[in-house]
Parts: sequence; C-alpha cells; structure tokens
Amino acid sequence: MEAAQPSALFFDAHNEEGARLRRQAAIRAIEDMLKWFSEEDGVVGILDATNSTKQRRQWIQDLLVKQGIEPMFVESWCDDQELIMHNIMDVKTCSPDYTGQDPDEAAKDFMERIKKYEEVYETINDESLTYAKIINVNSQVIINRIQSYVQSRIVYYLMNLHIKRRCIYLSRHGESEFNLTGQLGGDSNLSPRGDLYAHKLPQLVKEAVGDQPLTVWTSTLKRTQQTARFLPYRQMQWKALDELDAGVCDGMTYEEIKQEYPEDFEARDANKFEYRYRGGESYRDVVARLEPIIMELERQENIMIVTHQAVLRCIYAYFMNVPQDRSPWMDVPLHTLIRLEPRPYSTLETRVPANIPAVSTYREKGSTVLAAPTK
Repeated sequence: MEAAQPSALFFDAHNEEGARLRRQAAIRAIEDMLKWFSEEDGVVGILDATNSTKQRRQWIQDLLVKQGIEPMFVESWCDDQELIMHNIMDVKTCSPDYTGQDPDEAAKDFMERIKKYEEVYETINDESLTYAKIINVNSQVIINRIQSYVQSRIVYYLMNLHIKRRCIYLSRHGESEFNLTGQLGGDSNLSPRGDLYAHKLPQLVKEAVGDQPLTVWTSTLKRTQQTARFLPYRQMQWKALDELDAGVCDGMTYEEIKQEYPEDFEARDANKFEYRYRGGESYRDVVARLEPIIMELERQENIMIVTHQAVLRCIYAYFMNVPQDRSPWMDVPLHTLIRLEPRPYSTLETRVPANIPAVSTYREKGSTVLAAPTK
C-alpha cells in the first residue's frame, strides 16, 4: 500500500489524500478481521489504530455491531513527558514506520505526528461504549460497560502491563532419573549429570543477568527445586508450573504407551495440542492453567523460570508467537539457559548451553524413540 513510511504530514487532518489512504487501510484491516472471525473461528481481534475521534469510533462501532461483533475500545492517555519520550525512543523509533531512519529524526517526526493527533483528538467518554482507559501506562485505569468474561480478562491484562525493559530466563530442570529411563512425568530426583547442571546454573545466570535483581520461579516438583537450589535469588514455587499431567500414562515410556494404548498414541500424534491423556491434561489445558503465570510475567521485571518441557514450550510459544499446532513439537533441550527479551515488535532470544551432556527427550511424530531433532 502507498505511504509505507509516512511522515507526520500524512496524519494531518487537512491532508485529504492521507485521510483517504488511512480510511482505506482501516477498511481493509476490518474486512480482513471480519473474514478471520467468520472463517477461522476468531475470538478476539485487535484493530491497531488511533481511532481518536468520536466519529471514527462510532463508524467502527456501527460496522462491527452490524456483523454481530461486540467492540471494546482501549485508550492510552499520557501527559507524563518523561514517559512519552521513553515510549518514543524505545518503541516508535524502531517501528516499521521508521525502519532505517535516524532515531533522533524519527523521534522528532513522531512528536510532530502527536501534534497532528492532538488537533482532532477527542477522549472516550461515551457511556454507551465498552472501553478501558489507561492513564500514564497503569497509574489509573477507567473502565465502562465491561460485562463479559473475555472483556474482564482483557482489562486484567492491561492493568498488568508495564513498559520497563526486562528479561525472562527459561530453563528446564537438570536431567532427571526418569529422563534416563525415558519415563513420563513422575517426581524423580536429578541424575548425576542433572546435579552438575544445578551446580553450573548459577554461573550461567550470573553471566547473563549481571547485578540486576532476579526472582526465580520453579514448579512444586523435586527436579526443578533441586535444579534451582544453588541460585542465590528469591525463589517461589508455583503449582501451575508443574509438568503436563500424563494421567494413566504417568511413569510409562512412549513404547509402553504405544503398546498398551495404541489408539491414544496415534490420537496424540494426530493433534498433540488438543489431545488429553486419560485422567490427565492436554497442552491446551496447560496453556489455560498458565494464564496467571503469563499475567505475572507481564507485570514483573526480571524473572527466571525453572520448569518442565511441556510448560516451557507453552511459555516460549507465547513470547515467540509460535502457532499452537507447532508448539508441542518444539525442541527444548536439557541443560540450556534461554534468555528472552520482549521488545515492542518482537522478542529477542539467546540460548546458552551449559555444555553438560544430557539425554534427548525430543520425540519425532510417530516415533517412540527419544532423539535429537533433525535440523
């Protein structure tokens, strides 16, 4: 579409061509979203735009209601100049609008864009609309007509956001006794090599974190707590971080599952995200119980999580935008520290291997053999 990297003049209310293009872009975005709702069973769509006038919001409201979709508006209002400049330098200057441009020039142009917005800006105060108004990031939140469960979860999510830079460190527990025998689940102790990883982990974390504060979260199972026991940071145990419950298959190997429950083995391979072990959980179930963990991660600063393969896959997929059908098949090796740095338009990832041997717990689809994935 035209105006791939528009200047502030493009957003001038008196720029008729700019207004035409912006409206055209909005129409295309809404049409695409409506198609997603109808053809792909979409639940929550986000129309990312300023929508800063009553007229524009009413147009969107009428259009969506006609299609049976209930709109919810989110307004971010900020008069803290320090916050504004921090946001511009950290977020806007690296947006697609300013790719390849000098950061100072990009910041200057965006300040001009803000002035153009201010000329026509009308705050949300229509009591007939459903909205959440966030003031100075999360100093104050005003809500109106929040009536559904999904809307309440969105508000809760917004209340937990912050704009401080932080890192999330992920690690599986060290190699366990069950890993050596290929058994699922259980609450086994670390193997000797897993214990070596526990001793080396503080060094890896110190080199990655430096002198910054850090909080460590583990599951309630022994192998994660044994792995984290030498880390010199405040620690918390979360039941929500426990490994996926294998139900009647807990303690079994994949070979045993294939022999005793062949239909279940095939069903899980066919749809690993949705398949639920008899008396146990599916990956979807794990994602649901991880919601409070994700909310806490959004509101906290530096956090390290020592957890299990399935749980770590789900958390990693959230931050790295991995599709649901792919997330259960990701390789997450033992004895590796993963550093994630959420940024405005992506998440930066660094992997630090401990160089301590461990068995592979990765299984290819259809196989009962645990082996490193084919690259």
